[in-house]
Amino acid sequence: MQNLGLPQLALIAFIVLLLFGVGKLPQVGEGLGKAINNFKNAIGKSEEKEDKDK
Repeated sequence: MQNLGLPQLALIAFIVLLLFGVGKLPQVGEGLGKAINNFKNAIGKSEEKEDKDK
């Protein structure tokens, strides 16, 4: 799998801007940030549980 370069990230950002518009962009970013944070917390809890089982 190839890594995303600057041109690909710029294209993705442009498409997101077109889809959601400037007004909704902060809400989309906030929701994405919360989702990533929840995912990291779930991964951390899973690793803690595995450490306790050993």
